[in-house]
Amino acid sequence: MKSLKKIFLNGIVDENPIFRLMLGLCPTLAVTTAAINGVGMGLAATFVLVGSNLVVSLLKKLIPEKIRIPAFIVIIATFVTVVQLVMEATLPSLFNALGIFIPLIVVNCIILSRAEIFASKNTPLAAVIDGLGMGLGFTLAITLLAAFRELLGNGTLFGLTVMGSTYEPALIFIMAPGGFILLGFILAFLNAMRKEGA
Repeated sequence: MKSLKKIFLNGIVDENPIFRLMLGLCPTLAVTTAAINGVGMGLAATFVLVGSNLVVSLLKKLIPEKIRIPAFIVIIATFVTVVQLVMEATLPSLFNALGIFIPLIVVNCIILSRAEIFASKNTPLAAVIDGLGMGLGFTLAITLLAAFRELLGNGTLFGLTVMGSTYEPALIFIMAPGGFILLGFILAFLNAMRKEGA
């Protein structure tokens, strides 16, 4: 079995859900119009990943093979409901900004795939570390994309004016096509860096 450090770093670098596996692109492109949205969505997904990975790992021998996917979805939905209620009560503006994409974490392919591929086959500690690494990798990726989109599309970063009053925002970057364009540039840059390092 891999070391816990390698499991943790795997989700941030080698199998980053956005930049390597290209999973979870729907919320990635939909909510990344502001950096704070990226942080909020990433941390919500991280909580769900860690919690669901732990429970799936603990219950793996009790869940019959024929109903494992529905069982995983029920476990994930429980954690999503907790996130949704806590966020609605404590961070209503962020909750409203993320909208429908909070409940849709239930069917986020990153979370379901980690339950199936990793948590159901490993120890609870390894499953928690995997969930934390994957979640933080997702958070870093989504926040990076959101920061670039907000900076170019609004001239702000985390709501603070960065570009000055004379900056003419490139509004395309806070629209869906701008998200695709920026994600493509980031992926091209990371692939070029990976080739140079190889």
